[in-house]
Amino acid sequence: MKPGFVVGVDAGGSSTRAVAVDASGQVLGFAKAGGGNPNSRPPRQAAEAIASSIAEATAGLAGRDLRACVIGLAGRSKLTNPTFAAIFQQAMAGFAVSPAVVSDADAAFASATAQPDGTVLVAGTGSIAARIRDRRTVATVGGYGWLLGDEGSGFWLGREAVRATLDGLARGHLGVLGQAVLSSAAVDPDDPRAAHRLITEVNGQPPVRLDRFAPLVSRAHEAGDPVALTIVERAAGLLMETAKAARDEGERTPIVLAGSVLGVTSPVGALVREGLAESHVLSSGDGVLGAAWLAAVRGFGESAARPRRVP
Repeated sequence: MKPGFVVGVDAGGSSTRAVAVDASGQVLGFAKAGGGNPNSRPPRQAAEAIASSIAEATAGLAGRDLRACVIGLAGRSKLTNPTFAAIFQQAMAGFAVSPAVVSDADAAFASATAQPDGTVLVAGTGSIAARIRDRRTVATVGGYGWLLGDEGSGFWLGREAVRATLDGLARGHLGVLGQAVLSSAAVDPDDPRAAHRLITEVNGQPPVRLDRFAPLVSRAHEAGDPVALTIVERAAGLLMETAKAARDEGERTPIVLAGSVLGVTSPVGALVREGLAESHVLSSGDGVLGAAWLAAVRGFGESAARPRRVP
Protein backbone atom coordinates (compact mmCIF):
# COMPACT_ATOMS: atom_id res chain seq x y z
CA MET A 1 0.00 0.00 0.00
CA LYS A 2 1.30 3.44 -0.91
CA PRO A 3 1.99 5.84 1.97
CA GLY A 4 -0.82 8.30 2.42
CA PHE A 5 -1.04 12.05 2.88
CA VAL A 6 -3.72 14.69 3.32
CA VAL A 7 -4.09 18.32 2.29
CA GLY A 8 -5.38 21.30 4.22
CA VAL A 9 -6.23 24.61 2.57
CA ASP A 10 -6.80 28.05 4.09
CA ALA A 11 -8.61 30.15 1.47
CA GLY A 12 -8.95 33.78 2.49
CA GLY A 13 -9.58 37.07 0.77
CA SER A 14 -5.96 38.07 0.21
CA SER A 15 -4.27 34.69 -0.21
CA THR A 16 -4.77 30.93 -0.33
CA ARG A 17 -2.35 28.47 1.26
CA ALA A 18 -2.26 24.71 0.97
CA VAL A 19 -0.17 22.22 2.95
CA ALA A 20 0.29 18.48 2.44
CA VAL A 21 1.12 16.40 5.53
CA ASP A 22 1.59 12.72 6.37
CA ALA A 23 0.21 10.70 9.29
CA SER A 24 3.02 11.86 11.57
CA GLY A 25 2.22 15.54 10.94
CA GLN A 26 5.31 16.13 8.81
CA VAL A 27 4.86 18.75 6.10
CA LEU A 28 5.46 17.24 2.66
CA GLY A 29 4.49 20.18 0.49
CA PHE A 30 3.38 23.79 0.75
CA ALA A 31 2.04 26.33 -1.73
CA LYS A 32 0.56 29.80 -1.80
CA ALA A 33 -1.78 31.39 -4.36
CA GLY A 34 -4.06 34.39 -4.70
CA GLY A 35 -7.21 35.03 -2.71
CA GLY A 36 -9.75 32.19 -2.64
CA ASN A 37 -12.71 33.94 -1.00
CA PRO A 38 -15.44 34.02 -3.68
CA ASN A 39 -17.13 36.94 -1.94
CA SER A 40 -14.14 39.20 -2.45
CA ARG A 41 -12.70 37.72 -5.66
CA PRO A 42 -14.27 36.80 -8.99
CA PRO A 43 -15.67 33.27 -8.44
CA ARG A 44 -13.64 31.58 -11.17
CA GLN A 45 -10.45 33.30 -10.02
CA ALA A 46 -11.11 32.20 -6.43
CA ALA A 47 -11.74 28.57 -7.41
CA GLU A 48 -8.65 28.49 -9.61
CA ALA A 49 -6.50 29.89 -6.79
CA ILE A 50 -7.63 27.08 -4.49
CA ALA A 51 -7.09 24.42 -7.14
CA SER A 52 -3.64 25.72 -8.09
CA SER A 53 -2.49 25.83 -4.48
CA ILE A 54 -3.51 22.18 -3.97
CA ALA A 55 -1.83 21.13 -7.20
CA GLU A 56 1.42 22.88 -6.32
CA ALA A 57 1.50 21.57 -2.74
CA THR A 58 1.07 17.99 -4.00
CA ALA A 59 3.24 18.25 -7.11
CA GLY A 60 6.03 16.02 -5.77
CA LEU A 61 3.81 13.39 -4.17
CA ALA A 62 2.84 11.24 -7.16
CA GLY A 63 3.97 8.07 -5.36
CA ARG A 64 1.59 8.61 -2.44
CA ASP A 65 -2.15 8.29 -1.94
CA LEU A 66 -4.21 11.40 -1.22
CA ARG A 67 -6.49 10.30 1.61
CA ALA A 68 -8.41 13.51 2.31
CA CYS A 69 -8.52 17.22 1.55
CA VAL A 70 -10.20 19.88 3.69
CA ILE A 71 -10.63 23.48 2.54
CA GLY A 72 -11.25 26.15 5.16
CA LEU A 73 -13.09 28.67 3.03
CA ALA A 74 -13.94 32.24 3.97
CA GLY A 75 -17.15 32.88 2.07
CA ARG A 76 -18.27 29.25 2.11
CA SER A 77 -21.90 30.39 1.82
CA LYS A 78 -21.14 31.26 -1.80
CA LEU A 79 -21.32 27.53 -2.55
CA THR A 80 -25.10 27.82 -2.21
CA ASN A 81 -24.96 29.78 -5.48
CA PRO A 82 -25.39 27.18 -8.27
CA THR A 83 -23.12 29.08 -10.63
CA PHE A 84 -20.21 29.20 -8.21
CA ALA A 85 -20.86 25.64 -7.06
CA ALA A 86 -20.49 24.46 -10.67
CA ILE A 87 -17.31 26.51 -11.15
CA PHE A 88 -15.88 25.15 -7.90
CA GLN A 89 -16.70 21.52 -8.73
CA GLN A 90 -15.12 21.90 -12.15
CA ALA A 91 -11.92 23.34 -10.64
CA MET A 92 -11.67 20.46 -8.13
CA ALA A 93 -12.48 17.70 -10.62
CA GLY A 94 -8.86 16.71 -11.25
CA PHE A 95 -8.03 15.60 -7.71
CA ALA A 96 -8.09 12.03 -6.45
CA VAL A 97 -10.57 12.84 -3.68
CA SER A 98 -13.38 15.35 -3.50
CA PRO A 99 -12.35 18.14 -1.11
CA ALA A 100 -14.51 18.76 1.94
CA VAL A 101 -15.29 22.44 2.43
CA VAL A 102 -15.59 23.82 5.97
CA SER A 103 -15.79 27.38 7.22
CA ASP A 104 -12.65 29.30 8.08
CA ALA A 105 -14.05 29.38 11.63
CA ASP A 106 -13.89 25.57 11.77
CA ALA A 107 -10.26 25.65 10.66
CA ALA A 108 -9.43 28.38 13.20
CA PHE A 109 -10.96 26.34 16.03
CA ALA A 110 -9.10 23.18 14.98
CA SER A 111 -5.83 25.10 14.80
CA ALA A 112 -6.01 25.78 18.55
CA THR A 113 -7.39 22.62 20.10
CA ALA A 114 -8.08 18.95 19.48
CA GLN A 115 -11.32 19.22 21.44
CA PRO A 116 -14.36 18.48 19.27
CA ASP A 117 -16.71 21.02 20.87
CA GLY A 118 -16.47 24.67 21.80
CA THR A 119 -16.80 28.19 20.47
CA VAL A 120 -14.73 30.24 18.08
CA LEU A 121 -14.88 34.04 18.03
CA VAL A 122 -13.44 35.64 14.90
CA ALA A 123 -12.81 39.37 14.61
CA GLY A 124 -10.82 40.62 11.67
CA THR A 125 -12.34 42.92 9.07
CA GLY A 126 -15.69 41.39 10.09
CA SER A 127 -16.82 39.48 13.17
CA ILE A 128 -18.67 36.26 13.91
CA ALA A 129 -18.96 33.63 16.62
CA ALA A 130 -19.57 29.97 15.86
CA ARG A 131 -20.73 27.12 18.04
CA ILE A 132 -18.59 24.08 17.23
CA ARG A 133 -19.84 20.55 17.70
CA ASP A 134 -17.83 17.55 16.52
CA ARG A 135 -15.43 20.06 14.88
CA ARG A 136 -18.12 21.58 12.67
CA THR A 137 -20.10 24.80 12.96
CA VAL A 138 -23.68 24.09 13.99
CA ALA A 139 -24.78 27.66 14.74
CA THR A 140 -23.45 31.19 14.31
CA VAL A 141 -24.02 34.58 15.88
CA GLY A 142 -23.20 37.70 13.90
CA GLY A 143 -21.28 37.55 10.65
CA TYR A 144 -23.85 39.67 8.84
CA GLY A 145 -21.30 41.84 7.04
CA TRP A 146 -20.43 45.53 7.31
CA LEU A 147 -23.89 46.81 6.41
CA LEU A 148 -25.88 44.72 8.88
CA GLY A 149 -23.46 43.97 11.69
CA ASP A 150 -19.81 43.00 12.25
CA GLU A 151 -19.88 44.63 15.69
CA GLY A 152 -16.46 44.99 17.29
CA SER A 153 -14.66 44.15 14.05
CA GLY A 154 -11.93 46.05 12.25
CA PHE A 155 -14.59 47.67 10.08
CA TRP A 156 -16.57 48.68 13.16
CA LEU A 157 -13.48 50.11 14.87
CA GLY A 158 -12.60 52.13 11.78
CA ARG A 159 -16.12 53.47 11.39
CA GLU A 160 -16.28 54.49 15.04
CA ALA A 161 -12.90 56.22 14.72
CA VAL A 162 -14.15 58.30 11.79
CA ARG A 163 -17.44 59.12 13.52
CA ALA A 164 -15.57 60.21 16.65
CA THR A 165 -13.30 62.39 14.52
CA LEU A 166 -16.30 64.09 12.90
CA ASP A 167 -17.77 64.70 16.36
CA GLY A 168 -14.42 66.14 17.47
CA LEU A 169 -14.34 68.50 14.51
CA ALA A 170 -17.88 69.66 15.34
CA ARG A 171 -16.86 70.39 18.93
CA GLY A 172 -13.60 72.01 17.95
CA HIS A 173 -11.50 69.49 19.88
CA LEU A 174 -9.41 66.72 18.34
CA GLY A 175 -7.53 64.22 20.43
CA VAL A 176 -4.81 61.78 19.41
CA LEU A 177 -7.22 59.54 17.53
CA GLY A 178 -8.89 62.36 15.61
CA GLN A 179 -5.55 63.80 14.53
CA ALA A 180 -4.41 60.36 13.37
CA VAL A 181 -7.58 59.76 11.36
CA LEU A 182 -7.31 63.10 9.56
CA SER A 183 -3.63 62.52 8.84
CA SER A 184 -4.35 59.05 7.43
CA ALA A 185 -7.09 60.50 5.21
CA ALA A 186 -4.80 63.35 4.10
CA VAL A 187 -7.21 65.96 5.48
CA ASP A 188 -5.89 69.21 6.98
CA PRO A 189 -7.38 69.63 10.47
CA ASP A 190 -7.21 73.43 10.07
CA ASP A 191 -9.30 73.34 6.88
CA PRO A 192 -12.75 74.83 7.64
CA ARG A 193 -14.24 72.08 5.47
CA ALA A 194 -12.24 69.27 7.10
CA ALA A 195 -15.35 67.34 8.11
CA HIS A 196 -16.77 67.46 4.58
CA ARG A 197 -13.43 66.42 3.12
CA LEU A 198 -13.18 63.46 5.51
CA ILE A 199 -16.70 62.33 4.63
CA THR A 200 -15.93 62.63 0.93
CA GLU A 201 -12.69 60.68 1.32
CA VAL A 202 -14.37 57.86 3.23
CA ASN A 203 -17.37 57.68 0.89
CA GLY A 204 -15.03 57.53 -2.08
CA GLN A 205 -13.74 54.13 -0.94
CA PRO A 206 -15.60 50.81 -0.62
CA PRO A 207 -17.31 50.86 2.80
CA VAL A 208 -15.35 47.89 4.12
CA ARG A 209 -12.17 49.93 3.65
CA LEU A 210 -13.05 51.71 6.86
CA ASP A 211 -11.07 48.92 8.49
CA ARG A 212 -7.89 50.76 7.50
CA PHE A 213 -8.51 53.14 10.42
CA ALA A 214 -8.73 50.32 12.99
CA PRO A 215 -4.97 50.24 13.77
CA LEU A 216 -5.17 53.94 14.61
CA VAL A 217 -7.56 53.10 17.45
CA SER A 218 -5.02 50.71 18.97
CA ARG A 219 -2.21 53.26 18.73
CA ALA A 220 -4.34 56.03 20.24
CA HIS A 221 -5.38 53.61 22.98
CA GLU A 222 -1.71 53.04 23.83
CA ALA A 223 -1.30 56.81 24.05
CA GLY A 224 -4.16 57.04 26.53
CA ASP A 225 -6.59 58.84 24.23
CA PRO A 226 -9.96 58.76 26.07
CA VAL A 227 -11.99 58.41 22.87
CA ALA A 228 -9.94 55.40 21.80
CA LEU A 229 -10.27 53.90 25.28
CA THR A 230 -14.05 54.11 24.99
CA ILE A 231 -14.13 52.60 21.51
CA VAL A 232 -11.90 49.70 22.56
CA GLU A 233 -14.05 48.99 25.62
CA ARG A 234 -17.23 49.02 23.53
CA ALA A 235 -15.69 46.73 20.91
CA ALA A 236 -14.58 44.24 23.54
CA GLY A 237 -18.01 44.28 25.16
CA LEU A 238 -19.79 43.65 21.86
CA LEU A 239 -17.45 40.79 20.96
CA MET A 240 -17.87 39.15 24.36
CA GLU A 241 -21.64 39.36 23.98
CA THR A 242 -21.35 37.72 20.57
CA ALA A 243 -19.21 34.88 21.93
CA LYS A 244 -21.49 34.25 24.90
CA ALA A 245 -24.56 34.21 22.67
CA ALA A 246 -23.04 31.33 20.71
CA ARG A 247 -22.59 29.17 23.82
CA ASP A 248 -24.98 26.99 25.76
CA GLU A 249 -25.69 28.09 29.31
CA GLY A 250 -23.02 26.80 31.66
CA GLU A 251 -20.84 25.51 28.82
CA ARG A 252 -17.22 24.82 29.84
CA THR A 253 -15.70 24.03 26.46
CA PRO A 254 -12.85 26.12 24.97
CA ILE A 255 -13.33 29.55 23.41
CA VAL A 256 -10.88 30.10 20.57
CA LEU A 257 -10.10 33.69 19.58
CA ALA A 258 -9.09 34.37 15.98
CA GLY A 259 -8.47 37.39 13.80
CA SER A 260 -6.32 40.51 13.99
CA VAL A 261 -8.66 42.41 16.33
CA LEU A 262 -8.32 39.61 18.90
CA GLY A 263 -4.56 39.16 18.57
CA VAL A 264 -2.39 38.91 21.67
CA THR A 265 -1.05 42.45 21.14
CA SER A 266 -4.46 43.99 20.48
CA PRO A 267 -6.04 46.06 23.27
CA VAL A 268 -9.44 44.69 22.28
CA GLY A 269 -8.08 41.16 22.49
CA ALA A 270 -6.64 41.85 25.93
CA LEU A 271 -9.98 43.05 27.28
CA VAL A 272 -11.83 40.11 25.74
CA ARG A 273 -9.41 37.63 27.31
CA GLU A 274 -9.82 39.38 30.65
CA GLY A 275 -13.60 39.39 30.38
CA LEU A 276 -13.76 35.70 29.43
CA ALA A 277 -11.17 34.63 31.98
CA GLU A 278 -13.55 32.17 33.63
CA SER A 279 -13.69 30.22 30.37
CA HIS A 280 -10.91 28.20 28.76
CA VAL A 281 -9.71 30.84 26.28
CA LEU A 282 -7.23 29.89 23.55
CA SER A 283 -5.65 31.80 20.67
CA SER A 284 -6.03 30.35 17.20
CA GLY A 285 -2.97 29.07 15.41
CA ASP A 286 -2.39 28.85 11.68
CA GLY A 287 -5.66 28.22 9.85
CA VAL A 288 -4.00 26.11 7.19
CA LEU A 289 -2.70 23.73 9.87
CA GLY A 290 -6.18 23.59 11.37
CA ALA A 291 -7.57 22.56 7.99
CA ALA A 292 -4.74 20.04 7.57
CA TRP A 293 -5.51 18.45 10.94
CA LEU A 294 -9.20 18.18 10.06
CA ALA A 295 -8.09 16.42 6.88
CA ALA A 296 -5.74 14.18 8.89
CA VAL A 297 -8.60 13.10 11.16
CA ARG A 298 -10.61 12.20 8.06
CA GLY A 299 -7.72 10.43 6.38
CA PHE A 300 -5.91 8.76 9.29
CA GLY A 301 -8.43 8.71 12.17
CA GLU A 302 -8.76 10.44 15.53
CA SER A 303 -5.23 9.52 16.58
CA ALA A 304 -3.70 11.53 13.72
CA ALA A 305 -0.80 13.75 14.75
CA ARG A 306 -1.34 17.49 14.65
CA PRO A 307 0.60 19.00 11.73
CA ARG A 308 3.78 20.92 12.36
CA ARG A 309 4.58 24.49 11.46
CA VAL A 310 4.54 25.32 7.75
CA PRO A 311 7.65 26.72 6.05
